[in-house]
Amino acid sequence: MTTCERCKTENLDGSQYCDECGAPLGAAARGKKSSLTGDTGGETNGKKPEAAASALAAASAPEAEPQSEATKVAKVAAFAAASGAIGSIEAMHAKLVIERGRSAGKQFPLSDDESQIGRWDADGGIFPDVDLDADDPEAKVSRRHARIIRRNGQYYIEDLGSTNGTFINRGRRLLPGDRHPLRDGDEIIVGKTFLRFHIVK
Repeated sequence: MTTCERCKTENLDGSQYCDECGAPLGAAARGKKSSLTGDTGGETNGKKPEAAASALAAASAPEAEPQSEATKVAKVAAFAAASGAIGSIEAMHAKLVIERGRSAGKQFPLSDDESQIGRWDADGGIFPDVDLDADDPEAKVSRRHARIIRRNGQYYIEDLGSTNGTFINRGRRLLPGDRHPLRDGDEIIVGKTFLRFHIVK
């Protein structure tokens, strides 16, 4: 197991980033540190080293007051985007935000035309784009629960045969395999997790 230096979470050996806070682990952390300090002698993935270094400083600097989970996630995302670790922020076209519970405010950026919603399962080889494993203590979200699809600027959501269902704006349970139109501001309920869908403009 590899321990995250930032939040002390135990991660599987070989993981590049912490499952809990997203911080680089082991060789990835050393590689990011050297690239951010300008050891490569140029720009980092098209980003200026100064910009990446300032984002890293903002993400890791101690705060006078405790940070909310949303603030921590935003700072980690800023660091990752500046360093090129998770691609450019311009790639994000929509996002899901948890609305209730201990993880309220946590955001999941959507950057692909299809994004899976579910729970991480290394043994089963399931690695969803929107991983609710840490945010679903009662395990009401299925491993492969639902997916959001973008086609020609239009968004749809499809239930993947989940055990506890997918609901949009508290309407009727979606039938597995049926694509339901998704609009900016729609509420999505998967299991007992309440999410809000936002299109990034």
